[in-house]
Amino acid sequence: MRVISSAPENVTASPAATMTGLAAPSRGSTELSTWHTRMEAGSTGPEHSISREQVWTVVLGTLEVTGDGRTETVTAGQTLVLPPGMLRRVHAPVAAEAYVAMRADGVASVPGTEATRELPWAQ
Repeated sequence: MRVISSAPENVTASPAATMTGLAAPSRGSTELSTWHTRMEAGSTGPEHSISREQVWTVVLGTLEVTGDGRTETVTAGQTLVLPPGMLRRVHAPVAAEAYVAMRADGVASVPGTEATRELPWAQ
């Protein structure tokens, strides 16, 4: 059993969002990574895909997630399951927060690049 507290060194800020790492291999989890994402109103993340399924539970505001030719609006209290490899873009029309879970070995890919990128908040 392990209790994990959030800490400043587990926070990663990008132009679109701030991710606070919770459970991850570097913090004692062996199979799963979880994190809290905060997006300011009007921010949009880059188009990308993730190699593992992700589960997003929105706890504040609204997220619009576009993938596979459609956009889903996810509001506080709803959960969105994103399949692995799906090209997606996340937009926050209003300030939003969500908790995200995935297998600990997931990596990101961006169209037009061959390399994959680790998610530092999930490591």
